[in-house]
Amino acid sequence: MNAKVKSTLVYGGSVAVGLVSGFFGGGGGMLCVPLLQFRGLDAKRAHATALLVILPICIASSIVYIVNGYFDGTAVLCACIGVVAGGAVGAAALDKLNGATISVIFALLMMAIGLKLVIA
Repeated sequence: MNAKVKSTLVYGGSVAVGLVSGFFGGGGGMLCVPLLQFRGLDAKRAHATALLVILPICIASSIVYIVNGYFDGTAVLCACIGVVAGGAVGAAALDKLNGATISVIFALLMMAIGLKLVIA
């Protein structure tokens, strides 16, 4: 694949990551990881980079949601406890697992979520 086509796909995919995160309030990381791997990053680097890439998207989306009244402080507080704990465990696991294992876990998670969405 030539460099111009690859760049176009990466930039178009980046816009899609932003749109999905903004529209659904999350989920851009599910698109961002494969996009970063397509760009040439290994699994560990793609997952770690995706977390930082979606941070500004989450901040911008959160501001819009808060301004429009779509905000529940109690839910945020409860979720933050789990997110911080899960983030610490996940980061530690990412450091210990190899790239192939991370890719398999990610693929299984994406399939499970997709199946849940189809069934629900």
